[in-house]
Amino acid sequence: IRRTQRYVEILAKQLATTPRYAHLSKSDIELLAKSAPLHDIGKVGIPDNILQKPGKFTEAEFAIMQTHTLIGAKALARIVVGTAHPEKQHFLVYARQMIESHHERWDGHGYPHGLRGEEIPLAGRLMALADVYDALISKRVYKNELSHAEVRDYIAQHSGTQFDPDVVAAFMAR
Repeated sequence: IRRTQRYVEILAKQLATTPRYAHLSKSDIELLAKSAPLHDIGKVGIPDNILQKPGKFTEAEFAIMQTHTLIGAKALARIVVGTAHPEKQHFLVYARQMIESHHERWDGHGYPHGLRGEEIPLAGRLMALADVYDALISKRVYKNELSHAEVRDYIAQHSGTQFDPDVVAAFMAR
């Protein structure tokens, strides 16, 4: 959680140095980074036998796992509506966007909504890359870790399909 939070912060800071994303304020970057640890909060609604499975998911298990984005977004939406603290709204909005859209793909082949390109909120586009980077660089019970160079090459190869090319450029720059 802390690693992906830092990756999102680094990517957002780098994007903010470009003319297209110069509108990202220090506060926006901070809120995006603070939102990152919540990106998988919806997994609390996924059965343990699926979450802790050491091997590949069946189609049915994968369909259940995909619901974590909607479970988390729905929970956070209730909090956003119910909050009496307007100053917290931006954080909660970024967090909800990140939770719901971090598995969307730039080419529209992601989930849960099949969003494409800039239909995907920036928060989700940042977390998509940060999450995949962390998953590939880290050893898991079902796979060995890859080197940074291997993961960098994977990300570069998937620019414009899985990942936002601007976010990939920020990643490459840092």
